[in-house]
Amino acid sequence: MIASRASSLETSLTLKGNMKRLFLAALAATSFATYVHAQSNASGPLVTPSGKLQFVRGDHDFEAMLDKEIFDRFDANTLTHFDDVGNANDTVTRTLVQTDSGPVLYDFRFHPPLVLRSGKRMTVKRVFWQGDEVVMQGSQGWFRFNRGVLTKLQSSTTTYH
Repeated sequence: MIASRASSLETSLTLKGNMKRLFLAALAATSFATYVHAQSNASGPLVTPSGKLQFVRGDHDFEAMLDKEIFDRFDANTLTHFDDVGNANDTVTRTLVQTDSGPVLYDFRFHPPLVLRSGKRMTVKRVFWQGDEVVMQGSQGWFRFNRGVLTKLQSSTTTYH
């Protein structure tokens, strides 16, 4: 009888362990799918709370335009941006743009939009939006960009979504 209960308990724990692994795999797949959707090379127009965003290739650079008014210029070989899409009508509330001089954050929750330059050259691979901060994986590791301050992250137990 004890052996039967032990076997039943072992089977139950094995099923719970398999379910936990399956749940974690599904969570990881969902997180990856969200990340892939967030990276874009679309020039626009993109709807933001501040107006319609458009990226236009100039003579030697890109121009960031809001409702056909230039609000920023940056050098880049190709257009790559990571968008934070709000819940209302898929509007872009913030975007992190890859430039030759490093990532630039445009925050469209303000009018005119807030433009924050990281000041560090890096190639951004992934971006996670966490409250007011942006956590990014770059060519030199993980960084936090918050209120215009770029900080290299050390090992952490914080979970980013």
